[in-house]
Amino acid sequence: MVSGGMALLWLLVSVIFIIILTGKFKVNAFLVLIGVAFGYGLVIGMPALEVVKGVKNGFGGTLTSIGIVIVAGTIMGTILEKTGAALSMTDAILKVVGKKRAPLAMNIAGYVVSIPVFCDSGYVILNPLNKALAKESGTSMTVMAVALATGLYATHTMVPPTPGPIAAAGALSADLGKVIFLGLIAAIPASLSGLLWATKVAKKYNIEPDVHESYSDIVKKFGKLPNTLLSFLPIVLPIVLILLKSVAEFPSKPFGGGNLQQFLSFIGDPVTALLLGVLVSLLLVKKGGMKDALDGWMGQGIKDSAIILVITAAGGSFGQIIKGSPIVDFIKINMSGLNLGIFLPFIIAAALKTAQGSSTVAIVTTASILAPMMATLGLDPALTVIAIGAGSMVVSHANDSYFWVVSQFSNMPVTTAYKAYTSATAVEGLVAIVVIFVMTFFVR
Repeated sequence: MVSGGMALLWLLVSVIFIIILTGKFKVNAFLVLIGVAFGYGLVIGMPALEVVKGVKNGFGGTLTSIGIVIVAGTIMGTILEKTGAALSMTDAILKVVGKKRAPLAMNIAGYVVSIPVFCDSGYVILNPLNKALAKESGTSMTVMAVALATGLYATHTMVPPTPGPIAAAGALSADLGKVIFLGLIAAIPASLSGLLWATKVAKKYNIEPDVHESYSDIVKKFGKLPNTLLSFLPIVLPIVLILLKSVAEFPSKPFGGGNLQQFLSFIGDPVTALLLGVLVSLLLVKKGGMKDALDGWMGQGIKDSAIILVITAAGGSFGQIIKGSPIVDFIKINMSGLNLGIFLPFIIAAALKTAQGSSTVAIVTTASILAPMMATLGLDPALTVIAIGAGSMVVSHANDSYFWVVSQFSNMPVTTAYKAYTSATAVEGLVAIVVIFVMTFFVR
């Protein structure tokens, strides 16, 4: 095989290929990642049969670890959307903070809803309510759009069971409970920084909401909303179970080492926890609607998860090939003195995100690149996952589908979107990595 330096150079070339093909030429990320995995393996001199073996093992191993979790999380998000649970959660938040603080309400709603739901879908789901509240509260649509979009973005990139963070946690062998706990903490100041940017900067650009229905009309049009506690339960239950598993497996064994510990480890396994979340979400289905839920909604969730699964698994293939390259030893010998620490995953993810647009692709690719180097770099796996997520927020612009969802659904001109929204994602990601850097002094 080639030297470690040449392997690193070819890795940089491979990343540039990923950026150009997925960003400029819009080639499907699955094809690009699989193709680059083969190409990288061959060009560094890995035996052809070893390349094939590595691609297959990386693909299958990734699906084994997180495949069911991704499918279950996507199904749950679909059910929360279809049953009106997302609206119910937003309504509850609004009652607490009040209509006068409508931007704060939507920022919090975005933070909660995007834990199981993709930010693009979450924005579409909550957009009618966002517009209605803008009209009712007399707030510029620009403020409301940025407040909602940044709330959604924070948890979408840093908190499982959103597919990107789950994929990164699997690739880096990070404790998922720890990732959720730290991700939820880091996402709070990140989300609030987006809200602050919305109320201080985005307010300069006034856009009247294009809406003919009031907030009350939208709620009535949907019909009776599900019970509030029941609406939150499918999100909260898996998170609590996964966190309990992490606590149960602490070296100090706070729940002992017997049956209770084994039970908590079983129900707190991400696969079990997410499947229980799906079962609980079925309690939201109205009488007579179970057939649609079990067939149509679940079928839609499975279909929606397919592209996420194959992209994530293709990233695993790329990571497996990198693992077999001379890069790890090269990093250990030549790059340990750079002392970039937790900023390294952030910088890589930010470069990938800004260049090619997709946060999920940026997260998966960065995790694949770093996975073989974790022992050498000496980084905490959970903090690395959320640092990658923070980087994948910087920045959302014209090559990102979410940029167009936010701008077009809120009637925001592109120039305004750059000034108000793209700048907010830069601030949000930078605030997140500063918080994560502070965490490195306390997390071991």
